[in-house]
Amino acid sequence: MLAQVSPWYAHAAQRIAASPAHALTAPARMEWSTHAGLGPGAEILGRDLRGKRLLELGCGPGHNVAHLAKHHQARVTGVDLVGLQIRRARSHYGHIDGATFAAGHALHHLQATGQTFDAVYSVFGAVGLVAPELLLAAISRRLKPAGVLAFSVPHPARAGRHPSTDDRPREDYVTMPDHTRLPIARWEFDARRWGAHLARNGLRITSALQLRHPRRDPWPTTLLITARKR
Repeated sequence: MLAQVSPWYAHAAQRIAASPAHALTAPARMEWSTHAGLGPGAEILGRDLRGKRLLELGCGPGHNVAHLAKHHQARVTGVDLVGLQIRRARSHYGHIDGATFAAGHALHHLQATGQTFDAVYSVFGAVGLVAPELLLAAISRRLKPAGVLAFSVPHPARAGRHPSTDDRPREDYVTMPDHTRLPIARWEFDARRWGAHLARNGLRITSALQLRHPRRDPWPTTLLITARKR
């Protein structure tokens, strides 16, 4: 019931109403921001992903899962809170070997699974939307030694905003396909504060990239952080 009244359920329902799901070809590139081709691709998850076990937290319609399974021969599980998104992802990419999709809360999935992963990633997904002290601890427990965590979040300085000065979430908004906006809670940290949270959970930042479109955006729009389990 929680998922059905959430902004994410409304977002998925509008997408499906506008364009019913159907089989798609896996994208040729992994994306970390809302602008195609901006920033790095799948290489930040590892040089050779063949046979590696990967987990996406907040996979949406499954585009990145499909790319990693098809073009890198990884074994990838995409988890999303909204069952409608999982049905959409399976309609798009259920035919691709190595791509699997599961409905559920990211934290609950991490707590329940017995698997460990070579890499966990989130693209405007669960990281930043679930309490970091809970989610990062659960991710760390499921990462293999030297495993990679990579996540992109809305940049805390986008549109002239300022990063949080404490560890509390802020009110933000998610824009629907019909351009209405619905409120959500989001943790908006700069790289230093993310680094402190990661370090408390045995993870060390290896890179922090600020992404922005060179012609459209005067401010950075995406913060992309990569960390490794110690």
